[in-house]
Amino acid sequence: MYEEEQPPEHGPLAGFTVGVTAARRADELGALLERRGAAVLHAPALRIVPLADDSELLTATKDIIGRAPDITVATTAIGFRGWVEAADGWGLGEDLLERLRGVRILARGPKVKGAIRAAGLTEEWSPVSESMAEVLDRLMEEGVDGLRIAVQLHGEPLPGFVESLRAGGAEVVGVPVYRWLPPEDIGPVDRLIDATVARALDAVTFTSAPAAASLLSRAEERGLLEDLLAALGHDVLSACVGPVTALPLQAHGIGTVQPERFRLGPLVQLLCRELPARARALPVAGHRLEIRGHAALVDGVLRPVPPAGMSLLRALSRRPGWVVSRAELLRALPGTGRDEHAVETAMARLRSALGAPKLIQTVVKRGYRLALDPTAESGCGDG
Repeated sequence: MYEEEQPPEHGPLAGFTVGVTAARRADELGALLERRGAAVLHAPALRIVPLADDSELLTATKDIIGRAPDITVATTAIGFRGWVEAADGWGLGEDLLERLRGVRILARGPKVKGAIRAAGLTEEWSPVSESMAEVLDRLMEEGVDGLRIAVQLHGEPLPGFVESLRAGGAEVVGVPVYRWLPPEDIGPVDRLIDATVARALDAVTFTSAPAAASLLSRAEERGLLEDLLAALGHDVLSACVGPVTALPLQAHGIGTVQPERFRLGPLVQLLCRELPARARALPVAGHRLEIRGHAALVDGVLRPVPPAGMSLLRALSRRPGWVVSRAELLRALPGTGRDEHAVETAMARLRSALGAPKLIQTVVKRGYRLALDPTAESGCGDG
């Protein structure tokens, strides 16, 4: 008979560790995750460099002021604002806005619409999906032959977008507002890669395709790409803000999860569903034991567990109810050598952390076992 569960005092992500690769809005995403109980490892895989002093942006701006495009495609709010601010800095802001007032403007999503309207302009249309693919479909259906189209680039490739417009007969003017570059300090990225390979993370979040590509590239430089792919393919969840972001991972055969709405909030909500569902839950010694990344839930109560203890708990949970030898448990402990006394020490700490010593039974001269309840209700099976 299970003890009556009390309402949880922890968030749905308590006990899980999530890696954040975002450069822009990383603090916001990290705060959303921590508010729901997650431990967060920050590792911006890229940095954004504004191009206010870049000759390409100045040339494109003068080109558009000199000869108006028929259509302007705005892709990101930060990029559109950056363009207008850079033009202001050159003394061309009013000329640019005046030129764009007579142009059909397509906005990729609601945030871009807000930036357009804040500049005193009005968009003609924006896709519900917030997808550049839908913008392209609309343009190609209408026909672009002979049209001059300005596309505000946003630091990452737009797969096939510009090429398709040019193939359809359009003259495309690229407006490069900022670029993605590798981070100045690569240390956090290396730590995230190491933590992923060691399965010390439960999930890694990606909010841009370049960040995903950058992480994979860095792992390849270090000779860890295959190890990283193995971890992301089986044990560490890859959570992407949208389908374009997922492309570099999917190209390597990595399955991803994505929210229906391409926003940080829905991405965090998705993790709140996915990670607890992946956790192992077992009926043990009259209790409900749920095994998370760096903690366990015992009857709904969060119990932080030291790393060595988590290694033992996972080894025991792979064969619940069966005896696991001290030698096998010793192999599960990181860097402990050959002294089986290390198993006893770690096991004592694990039992103390769980707060219910009878969850793990000692089998004399053989090893340890999780005291699985064989007749418990199936509702406490694997999560």
